[in-house]
Amino acid sequence: MKVLVLGGSVFLSATLALDFLERGHDVTCLSRPPGTGVPDGARHVRADRAVGPQAYDGVREEWDAVVDVATNPHFVRDALSVLSDRTRHWTYISSCSVYADQNVTDADENAVVIEPLDDAQTSGPGNYGASKSASEALCGTLRGGRAFIVRPGLIVGPGDTSDRGGYWPARFARGDAEVLVPEALGLWTQQIDVRDLSRWIVACVESDTTGVMNAVGDSVPLAEVIERIRRVVNVTTSVRVAPDRWLQVNGVEPWAGPESLPLWIPLGTGFDGFSCRSCALAQRHGLVLRPLEETWTACLDDERVRGLERERRAGLSAERESQLRDALRAG
Repeated sequence: MKVLVLGGSVFLSATLALDFLERGHDVTCLSRPPGTGVPDGARHVRADRAVGPQAYDGVREEWDAVVDVATNPHFVRDALSVLSDRTRHWTYISSCSVYADQNVTDADENAVVIEPLDDAQTSGPGNYGASKSASEALCGTLRGGRAFIVRPGLIVGPGDTSDRGGYWPARFARGDAEVLVPEALGLWTQQIDVRDLSRWIVACVESDTTGVMNAVGDSVPLAEVIERIRRVVNVTTSVRVAPDRWLQVNGVEPWAGPESLPLWIPLGTGFDGFSCRSCALAQRHGLVLRPLEETWTACLDDERVRGLERERRAGLSAERESQLRDALRAG
């Protein structure tokens, strides 16, 4: 197949480009310079999608498949307007953040999605779900229902630019005597390995799969995840357990971002079902999940290469964690 990946240089899109290549397909990646993550063997077209439809001047040919990972609905609309009529199969990578109610456990693809971002609004982190919802709607309208829309949950693995998936393996590997962990009573997490997600998407593209599917990992209690990661790292480091409310009062951010505890989402914040979403449809269509221990081992290897002491996009800094442990110890 002749495949165009809109992206192809970072994390999931780069993994997709590599997997398409390894399956023998002719791959082109359209991304902004420098595009250093584009895999060897792929053609790289340098373009900034912010300039509008002319960004696709270098790829105005016939395509067997296009895969788009963009969040900005304007980017998605422009790509569809230029490329859809000359593309046989279209895949859009959306997100489980499109769902309006994140409190319901085991919800599937029929759950209601949030209102799409208004065309006059600017896409950004604060309206991520609405931006993805708007992009999905554009795919539905401009492709006439002939699109494959994937809604991943938390994607982890080598090359994770969010720094969420590798935080706990890296944290235990730092060799400190004690690690601050959340109490995590009743909390769950779902993680899908980027390599499993990518290989499944490639297989679905090859088989002309269409429709909407969640792509998430198995639901596992957060406390169990942390303990299993500690065993993967093979350390005897003790943990200092902090109640959720104490962490909130002391300004620890949940889930993501600087000075956060990744994977931790306190109960009662409207996200009790966020990490308990159904993936049954994707599994019926061939999605296979590797053991999480394999994923965490790969994350640890990647973290060691990138530096266990580096400044992170997600997770507590060593200084902040030390302050919190001292405060917790002091009562």
